Amino acid sequence: MDDLDRYLPPLTADVVRARRQTIGSLLARSALKHGPKLAVVHRETRRTFAELDADANRVANALAARGVVRHQRVAIFSHNSYAFVVAYFALARLGAISVPVNFNFVASEVRYVLEDSGATAVIVEDALVDTFGAAEVAVSLGVVIGHSPGWTSFDRLLAHEDATEPDVEIGDDDPVQLLYTSGTTSAPKGAIMTNRNLIAQYVSDIVDGEYHRDDVELHALPLYHCAALHDFLTPDVYLGATSVVVDSADPETILRTVEAERITKMFCPPTVWIRLLRSPAFDRYDLSSLRKGYYGAAIMPVAVLEELGSRLPDIRLFNYYGQTELAPNATVLFPEEQITKAGTAGRASLNVETRLHDENDRPVPVGQVGEIVHRTPHAMRGYWGKPEATAEVFKNGWFHSGDLGVMDADGYLTIVDRKKDIIITGGENVASREVEDAIYAHTAVSEVAVFGVKHPEWIEAVAAAVVLRDGHTAEPTEIVAHARERLAGFKAPKYVVLVDELPKNPSGKILKRELRDTYAGLADG
Repeated sequence: MDDLDRYLPPLTADVVRARRQTIGSLLARSALKHGPKLAVVHRETRRTFAELDADANRVANALAARGVVRHQRVAIFSHNSYAFVVAYFALARLGAISVPVNFNFVASEVRYVLEDSGATAVIVEDALVDTFGAAEVAVSLGVVIGHSPGWTSFDRLLAHEDATEPDVEIGDDDPVQLLYTSGTTSAPKGAIMTNRNLIAQYVSDIVDGEYHRDDVELHALPLYHCAALHDFLTPDVYLGATSVVVDSADPETILRTVEAERITKMFCPPTVWIRLLRSPAFDRYDLSSLRKGYYGAAIMPVAVLEELGSRLPDIRLFNYYGQTELAPNATVLFPEEQITKAGTAGRASLNVETRLHDENDRPVPVGQVGEIVHRTPHAMRGYWGKPEATAEVFKNGWFHSGDLGVMDADGYLTIVDRKKDIIITGGENVASREVEDAIYAHTAVSEVAVFGVKHPEWIEAVAAAVVLRDGHTAEPTEIVAHARERLAGFKAPKYVVLVDELPKNPSGKILKRELRDTYAGLADG
C-alpha cells in the first residue's frame, strides 16, 4: 500500500515560492552575490549587476502600471542593445511572455509573428518603427527604444521610481518566452520556453562549456536568437560573468572589442569565424585574452579548425548542436575532440539523452542512419497554438528533431541531413552534407550549399550554390568534375551556380528553402 501521502506535506503557496527557480530569480541572486561587478556593456552603457537588477525592476513596474500582466505576450523588435537585455528580464519578472522578433523581417513577417503569438504590446527600436508600422498590427501598448513621437519612451520606463521586485506568482513551468523557429523548411512555429526548460539548458551549457563567473563574453550575434540569448548571455548573468554586447558580427567590430574589453570567450557560427580569419584586421589586434570559442549551426571544416588552432593557439573550441525547441543545446564536441572527432556534433549534453530511431521509433544500430531524438528537460513545453504539431514532435515520449544522423561506437553523433534536405534523385537517396563535404575539398571553394531541384527525368536533381574564396576562380564544370572524382555519379551535382553569398538566418544557418525557391527552374533550360 502506498502511504506516501501520510508523510509528504502539501505544496503550499509558501513552499512553492521558497523553492521557485525562474529567469527573474537568476538575476536577483546574481545581484545579491555580485552587485558591484560589471554585468553588461553596450556602447557607452556600463551597468553592474545591482544596476541591471534595479533597471529590470523599474521597467517591470512601469510596464505593469501601463497594463502589462502575467502571460501577456510582448514582442521585442530590436537590434542588440542594453534595452533588449533589460526588457527580457523585466518581462520575465512580470510573468509576461516575451516574443523576440527578427530585426531583418519585412512587415509581413513581423505581422505573422505578432498575429500568431497574439502579442498585444511591443517594444520596438527607433530604426524599426517604420517596419512595424507597415505590418499594420494593432497593439495596446507601444514602447520605443529611441525618440519616435507618439510612442512611450523606454528611457521613461527606466526612470520609473519603483525599483522593488514585482510581487507576481510565477511557476517554474510557466511560459517565459515564445521563440519562433527559423523556418528553414516550413513556416515558423512558436516554441514555448519555460523557466524550467531554459534553466536546465543553462546548467548543461555552464558545465559542458566550462563557463566561469570570471568570464568576459562578447555577444555579437543577435540576442533575439536562442543561441545568443540562451546559450550565452543569460547563463553569463546566472553565473555573474560580464557580457559585452555589440551591434553586429562585423569582423572589425569583433576584433577591436576583443582587444579593448579583454574578451575571454565568444560564440560565432563557422561563417563568422572564417570571416575573422580572412579579415586583414585579424593580425592588427591583441587577441591574447581569448580563451574559449564556441560555434554551431554548421560543422567547422577541418582546415578552418587547424587554422584557428595555429593563429589562436590558446583558444579552447566547443561545437554545440541543437535547435530552437531544445533551448537550443543538445550535444557538445569538446576541445580535445575537435580534430580526432572532426565533423561530428559530439555527444549528448549533461542533461540530455540522445538516440537514433527508425521510422517506427525503434533504436537503430551503430553506423546506421536514423532520426535524432532526445529526452531532456531542455525541451520546450510545445508549439504555441499547435497541439497536433506538438503531439507529433513528442510522439512516444521522445523529442523528434527532424534531423538524420549516424552514431559511432563511442556515441559521437554525425549529422547527415534534415529529413527534408535528403535529395531523392532517380530513386537514390543523396545526403546534401556528403556532397557539400566533397565540394569543400576544392581549394577555390569558400562556402557551398547543396539542395534538390525538380527534374523532368530524375524527379529531383542535385544542385549546388558555391561561393568562391577571394582571389580564386573556378568554373561550374570544374566543380562538378571535382565532385565526380569523389562521389558516385548520381551524388555529384548536375547543376552548380556561383553566388556572392548564401542566404542565411542570423545564427548562420543556410536557408536552403530560399535556394530551392530561387533556383527551382534550373532543370528547365
